[in-house]
Amino acid sequence: MKKRTSILSLAVTSLLAAAMIAGCGTGNQPQTGAGQGQPAGQGQAGEKKTLIMATSADYKPYEYHDLTSGKDEIVGFDIDIAKYIANELGYEVQVTDMNFDGLVPALQTNRADFVMAGMTPTPERQKNAEFSDIYYDAKNTLVSKKESNITKPEQLAGKKIAVQLGSIQEEAAKEMSKTVQGLQVTSLNKLGEIVEEVKTGRVDAAIIEDHVAKSFVESNPGLQFTTIETDETNGSAIAFPKGSPHVAKFNEVIKKMKENGEMDKLIQKWFAQ
Repeated sequence: MKKRTSILSLAVTSLLAAAMIAGCGTGNQPQTGAGQGQPAGQGQAGEKKTLIMATSADYKPYEYHDLTSGKDEIVGFDIDIAKYIANELGYEVQVTDMNFDGLVPALQTNRADFVMAGMTPTPERQKNAEFSDIYYDAKNTLVSKKESNITKPEQLAGKKIAVQLGSIQEEAAKEMSKTVQGLQVTSLNKLGEIVEEVKTGRVDAAIIEDHVAKSFVESNPGLQFTTIETDETNGSAIAFPKGSPHVAKFNEVIKKMKENGEMDKLIQKWFAQ
């Protein structure tokens, strides 16, 4: 009798487990698609599925932590664009914060459906991810102490400069070090750390994108920033895993946002302050 009871119990347990697994596979599950490598889509009975957006939320005004409401919320230009596109396509968005240099690997390992982080689609990144059309252009700047009088790359000879690890600014600094004698490049994870390095004098300057630099300088009156003149553009695009089914649809909404004035509204909201 004990053996028969055990078999019956096992059968009942297996049925319950199967039912639980089936129940977990429906509805609005945050990791659907992202964890399995499958594209997200509509859930049962028209429920919205969730797209996982990875970002590095230290890049104001693109994305940053806002505590003014008493809660820790990630807000910004990229967040508003992502929510608008997702809503147009019938999705919810779940934002995941991580270090910038971990964003493309998150796409490669299917831990995110897309990345928005003021990211430029460089040839190196395009080897490992697909990109949307450019949705916003920006320029690099030199951030330094006002009394340093550093306003041009050639004034960095024999000096130290800080950049964000894995960023387009890191690539620019390494390229700059080939022509500026004695330039030392330090790569750090967070922009707040980089600005602190400049403020304390541990580095002489930093390369930061212009609108982000403007935000930091406004909060730190002892700092200044000047645009690095170049023929290259540092346009921002949305990154996706290779073969993602979302690229074309996202591009359609980006085009629509530019045509209907929605993109201009968000640019005005986040950059004209």
